[in-house]
Amino acid sequence: MRILLLTITIISFQMLIAAPMVLNVGNSSEPRDLDPHLCSGANETRITLNLFEGLVSKDPRDLKILPGVADSWKISKDGMKLNFHLRKTALWTDGRKVTAHDFVYAWKRLLTPSTTAEFSSFGFHFKNGREFYEGRIKDISQVGFKALDESHLEITLENPSLYFLSLLAHPSLFPISKVAIDKFGNRWSRPENIITNGPFIIEKWKSNQVIVLKKNDKYWDVKNVKPDQVNVHFISKSETEEKLFRAGELDVTAQIPIEKIPFWENDKNRLLQKHPYLGTYYYWLNTQKVPLDNKLVRKALNLAIDRTAITHKVTLVKQLAAEYFTPPGTGGFRPKSLLPGKGTEIKRAQSLLAEAGYPQGKGFPKLELLYNTDEGHRKIAEAIAQMWKVNLGIDVILVNQEWKVLLDNQNLKNFTILRSAWIADYNDPNSFLEIFQTGHSNNYGGWSNVQYDEKIKQAAKEIDNRKRMDLFQAAENILLEELPVVPIYIYTRVYLKQTRLEGWYPNIEDYRPFKWAYLK
Repeated sequence: MRILLLTITIISFQMLIAAPMVLNVGNSSEPRDLDPHLCSGANETRITLNLFEGLVSKDPRDLKILPGVADSWKISKDGMKLNFHLRKTALWTDGRKVTAHDFVYAWKRLLTPSTTAEFSSFGFHFKNGREFYEGRIKDISQVGFKALDESHLEITLENPSLYFLSLLAHPSLFPISKVAIDKFGNRWSRPENIITNGPFIIEKWKSNQVIVLKKNDKYWDVKNVKPDQVNVHFISKSETEEKLFRAGELDVTAQIPIEKIPFWENDKNRLLQKHPYLGTYYYWLNTQKVPLDNKLVRKALNLAIDRTAITHKVTLVKQLAAEYFTPPGTGGFRPKSLLPGKGTEIKRAQSLLAEAGYPQGKGFPKLELLYNTDEGHRKIAEAIAQMWKVNLGIDVILVNQEWKVLLDNQNLKNFTILRSAWIADYNDPNSFLEIFQTGHSNNYGGWSNVQYDEKIKQAAKEIDNRKRMDLFQAAENILLEELPVVPIYIYTRVYLKQTRLEGWYPNIEDYRPFKWAYLK
């Protein structure tokens, strides 16, 4: 009897040791694609960041640069040239070695207009990158990147950059498999075709439900990948996500219902997580359409909003009211407050609207405000629409759309007002302000200002950081005078996390490499 009991105990212990570690992560909506060049939302980047790996990665504890595919690099004294040595153990999931040629191929694709890459402007950091993208240079060899051999990659920058290494940790600058694209074309990023090089591979993808990621045994640092499996759940409704969390079916959520925040703030287990986040919640105004082509109208819409009332009474998180577009502290930047946070300039807003030809809203056309399906977005849109109705006498029709549909309309500029958010891709004001340059791939409102463009160009060339910040402030001033957007609040990251989940470090970029996370 004792021998049998001992045998059962040993078997049970072995089963316990061998049990795979499985994380369940909320991701809000389903991604449109897993092609790093076609992704833009956090729900997409959260996945591509874990399927692929670039030259470098970042430590989620402090965002310091760590080796990735490159195990070492050298930077010239003037900061214009970088040389990377690629580790021999970096492999694609088909067993081939990741080479410098893979990066050259990916970056050429990034800068090819027909790719329609969401972050094609990241390639403008390479010398002659913009010229190639705009067709002024045809020869890719004149662009500032080249493979010296399979293991050595040389980069020449257009301007010295204080944040370029951090930029290399963004999925848009990750390598892409030419083999997969040559074989499958635009279907290369489907789960059954995709070839990746990161810490995880796709096990399966159930549409509108879940994507299952498994540890990649070919990954060079596989011994330090803690989870065996990560189930990334697509749950567009925050109420559903919160219920699954309470049932123990999610280890961490991507969101939380607004009305549940007071409850979780009083939770003795402190499962509610709140930390600063480099992001701005705002509305795009399509400046190519009447009446939003009129600066007076855009200013009136902005001045008629009580942003503090939204953050205290609607979102209940008490985020920082957006009196600027660039979050304070981004790369040391301290923007001046130029927008009222508490709706103190309603009379001025009314005067501006009248000056634009719409006294008390008379004759003002009905506009549509598009937002992606989410209860929180709906409540904010309703509050702002009501403020515009009461303060300006104008009507706005609210239209909710699924994430993929909204993105399509955004890319086509098929909207008048559209909910959006911008999250820093690196900790520098340029990450926020460059998107408003004329012709920028992320400038969905179509706004253009020559003086603004010049300030951003000057900042890119300036090596004195104090002067850079002055140039960014000058650009911010122009932006907040022209107001092609309606900034609403500066993000505070809010989500629920089980106490058993470790390695899910709070950081201002919400940078989430799954390889660090584990269940204790």
